[in-house]
Amino acid sequence: MFKKILYIIGLVFFVMFIFLILKNANLNSFIDSVENRTFDLRQSIIIKEGGKYPNSDIVIIAIDDATYEYILGNYGEWPLPRDVYANIINYLENFSPRAIAFDMMFVKSLKSQNQADLALINCFKKYNNLYTSMNFDNQSADLRTPPDLPEKLTINVKNNSKIDFAGLTYTNCRKILDGIINATSNIGIINVSRSDDGVLRKMPLIVKYKDKFYPQLALKVGINFLGENDKIYEIDKNSNLKIGDRKIFLDKDGSAIINWYGPSGTYTYIPMYQLIKAVNGEKTELDYDFSNKIIYFGTTAASLFDIKTVPTGKIYPGVEIQATFINNLIDNNFIRKADRSYTIALSILLALLIASVVSRINSAFTASLMSLSTYFIYILISYYAMKFGNLWLEVIYPLIFSIFAFTCAYIIKYLIKSRDFELQYKLATTDGLTELYNHRYFQEQIRMQVEQSKRYETNFSLIIIDIDFFKRFNDTFGHQSGDAVLREVAQTLKRNVRSTDIVCRYGGEEMSIILPNTSKEEALATAHKICSRVAEKKFRLYGGRETGVTISLGVATFPADGETAVDVIETADKRLYLAKNNGRNQVK
Repeated sequence: MFKKILYIIGLVFFVMFIFLILKNANLNSFIDSVENRTFDLRQSIIIKEGGKYPNSDIVIIAIDDATYEYILGNYGEWPLPRDVYANIINYLENFSPRAIAFDMMFVKSLKSQNQADLALINCFKKYNNLYTSMNFDNQSADLRTPPDLPEKLTINVKNNSKIDFAGLTYTNCRKILDGIINATSNIGIINVSRSDDGVLRKMPLIVKYKDKFYPQLALKVGINFLGENDKIYEIDKNSNLKIGDRKIFLDKDGSAIINWYGPSGTYTYIPMYQLIKAVNGEKTELDYDFSNKIIYFGTTAASLFDIKTVPTGKIYPGVEIQATFINNLIDNNFIRKADRSYTIALSILLALLIASVVSRINSAFTASLMSLSTYFIYILISYYAMKFGNLWLEVIYPLIFSIFAFTCAYIIKYLIKSRDFELQYKLATTDGLTELYNHRYFQEQIRMQVEQSKRYETNFSLIIIDIDFFKRFNDTFGHQSGDAVLREVAQTLKRNVRSTDIVCRYGGEEMSIILPNTSKEEALATAHKICSRVAEKKFRLYGGRETGVTISLGVATFPADGETAVDVIETADKRLYLAKNNGRNQVK
């Protein structure tokens, strides 16, 4: 019964713990931040093991530090005139690339560069594999009037999930050149999603502006690359965005979790100045076949401020994030995060398993080792689930639940063991009939009293008691009545001594009392009191009858009556028999 009560209490505490964990927003936020770091660690280990390979058909044309220096040296300013890009586009189109995408925004016309802008606009009119980007924000309408955008830039989304895109809904837009907007529908958004720690782990596939959905630049490129131009893109009830035969999981805020392929520089990088030199007929080291490639333009120079922090590195160019995004899309390689309800269920199962291990194994070391091994196995499962199944199984909630279950199980086990120990100790030291201490315990205690009295130069006394004519009593009233008298005499003794006195069953009908720090006079007074109380008491026998009994008592005191335990016992025993021989019901 005691064990059941403890288990119920433990279960109640566990349920309360789960409730408090789930309802504490600050704690959940902290747990999520730690969990994100475990995601980063798993991604880094997978990459180091060579488990992922970037798509070799993606190439990045980088406006890197060398290109930036080349531009300032040859054009005298940044940004470049737009006809430079137009010339590069025309050069690249000779190779028949799959797509050319600019992770750059061509905003406003540059002064005295109308013809240059027009050259770029004409490229967007001419080539249907050319893409560029735009950005949404929440700037005040006082600064910039929110522009209306053409319907052709939107995508139709049927949302059957609980995602409301509140965090990906914007009130304003940093518009690019009207000529480009009018020339093409190949315009995507380059808004990003960062975690609370500033690390970019996911990207929005779609965002909202003026109650309409707009695709991410990489999604726009990928849709056309895959040949998927459905009019309606559906998000099912499990938060999966369906694109053809692909299902891309969207996190609770509507973003896709990116599966990373490596640190910065994972993809093929070509400095843009080499292309400029090739277009201008200058000598260059450029020797690359762009045929059938997806070409991304973007800035990587630190001074141009498009550097992000991602799980695989603190310095990661935005254009390579776009490349990773489209790589995930092409390979259908986005990460899917297990629903929180599944995480809690797994955490509870793991906690129960660990609690079971702790409760069943006696060795604390073995139980601890088995519990750690159980959690370690779960860690390995979560790692390989991400490596081979692109599944993000959380590890921090299971860890917290496991620690709590481990602690609770040990507390309950300790309480049960303590109680079992007390019961075993009681059984080993207590007489089952009278519930007094047994003879073995009496011998241990009297030896201890002798040692303590010698050490501290104190005295103690011993009273040995015998029930008068007990054999005749048993013959007259029966052994069951005799047992009843033994029990009641024992209880009378316990009620008439101090809590520090030790009452024992000495053997048969004999009982004894060890009185620590007690003189001969005090012991005699106690013995006379007990003798009178027993003589005055009516004892209820088996069958409901009542009778009276008397006792005889012998008293000895250490060290006056002996310097060893044996001497004290012999003296008390002799005086007991003296009391019996002198008529019983008395103290000697």
